[in-house]
Amino acid sequence: MRYVKWTFVTLLVLFVGGFFHYILPQHDIVRIVNTYEERQDLTGWTTMFWQAPDNGSTTTQARDVQFIQAVYPDGDTMVYRNEDTGWGWPPYFKFDTANLYTEANDAISTKAAPEWYSVTHYGWRNEILSIFPNAIAFKAVEGPDARMTPWFNIVFLTFFAAVLLLIRRMWLQFRERTIDPLVEDVDEAWDEASARTRNTARGIKGWFSKKR
Repeated sequence: MRYVKWTFVTLLVLFVGGFFHYILPQHDIVRIVNTYEERQDLTGWTTMFWQAPDNGSTTTQARDVQFIQAVYPDGDTMVYRNEDTGWGWPPYFKFDTANLYTEANDAISTKAAPEWYSVTHYGWRNEILSIFPNAIAFKAVEGPDARMTPWFNIVFLTFFAAVLLLIRRMWLQFRERTIDPLVEDVDEAWDEASARTRNTARGIKGWFSKKR
């Protein structure tokens, strides 16, 4: 039973960790190299990694999506999609896709004269599944060694941890005040019933012994 418990806890931690890693904002220091628009046919379960049709896209599974190509300081590449989140999930309330696309075009620089930007995004990049992180905003930084402190993530995760601790404390108090006394009452009732059963059995046994 202990293995089942820890397996469940591990899976739950992985699920919650993966969920937060996907939706919480991340910051990449990159150089913008190109932007383009491409028709995407969205089918299968991977549609969950794209914005829903009510967030500014068409009602069909095929639509035009804007992309922003970038390069990390070490030469690795990254491609971001540029989609509005609207009032949907996750709640970034992004409505400025066109403006961000224009800013990205204006920020394009060459390898000989690089300009570095911090791109705020959420989501994952996976070449096999053809999914892309969604760019939310970007701003110019001094150079490729710039570091961005994830203040929002720190505050949010601290608050989330505090809520979990509060829920755990409330559960322990509830168990101590309600469940534990109930279990003790059940145990006592069971012990009393067992004792009465044993006494009855002894009485019956004694009665038969006297009859002999």
